[in-house]
Amino acid sequence: MARLGAAILTLAILAARASSSCVPKPRFQWDEIKYLVAFGDSYTFVQGTAGYPKYSFIGSYLPGEFGFSPEKLLSNKIVQNFTGTANAGPNWVEVLTGCGTEPGETSPLACDVQLWDFAFAGADVSEEFLPLHHDYTVPLVNQTQQYLTWAEPVVGRRMDKSKALVAIWIGINDINDSSDFTGALLPKFYNTLINAVFKQSVKPMYEAGYKNFLFINLPPLDRTAANVRKERPLPNKTMIGWWNKALERHRRAFQARNRAAETLVYDANSFLNGVLDDPEPYGIKNTTSFCPSYAEPEVLVNPAKYGCQPLDEYFWYNSGHMGTQAHKAIAADLVEFLKRRSAGQ
Repeated sequence: MARLGAAILTLAILAARASSSCVPKPRFQWDEIKYLVAFGDSYTFVQGTAGYPKYSFIGSYLPGEFGFSPEKLLSNKIVQNFTGTANAGPNWVEVLTGCGTEPGETSPLACDVQLWDFAFAGADVSEEFLPLHHDYTVPLVNQTQQYLTWAEPVVGRRMDKSKALVAIWIGINDINDSSDFTGALLPKFYNTLINAVFKQSVKPMYEAGYKNFLFINLPPLDRTAANVRKERPLPNKTMIGWWNKALERHRRAFQARNRAAETLVYDANSFLNGVLDDPEPYGIKNTTSFCPSYAEPEVLVNPAKYGCQPLDEYFWYNSGHMGTQAHKAIAADLVEFLKRRSAGQ
């Protein structure tokens, strides 16, 4: 009887091992990613030597500046200086990839994880729904068009796309630009905007062979340094919640229709609310204001001259943008999120 019990136990162990060995490895593997292709607005933009000053990595919406030659793209470099991002230092995509974090100029081609960033500061989803901030502003749906038309034949076709991650962080300008719209109409409007993101940007990228997609939801814009002073902040928490829920719904729907895709939504809102509630572990001491002289380059080395704390101690760089310390915090948490998803968690 003892032998029978031992035999049954052995069979059970072998069956468990066989079962576990049959569990498929998640298709998305962060440690294997070699390319990050980014789209969005000022939270994501990086300055390029061939970009519109203080707005883009390459080109603009002006006549003759939307397209570019292969030579111009391949010689273009990320610029890391005071105006190289919207927060006076490396932003989340640069920290995440380690590409372009050092002062000076860096070619994406020289990075272990190449950063091809087509985000444009001030971008909304589409001029179909909201007016351009400037005549040179490239909306999101046109950023992906620009990439697929002129960059895909040059750098995209050389990629092993199983090792490429497409990152999209958009909506910050859209929700601000529409915050005075009638409240009852906003959920439907947000749904329309995000539908355009997936139809006009995500789907074409997917059809071009990109399968890994990272979406980032809206940060706590209700708690910006400008909004905390208002009795009725706009956008408010409810509006941000409407946007973020619509983003997740569309992600799920896209995933269901396109089984080969791996779609991830990183909850920046929850993480950053946590940082604002308990900033000390992240080296942040001020979450409710910003240095009024943030635009003065000397403030980086001599903040006391302007009556400010060191910029790294502020969560907010100005009235609407996060500082570099917040970008570093989100990049570190995002790495952990991507590792968990790589492990199937």
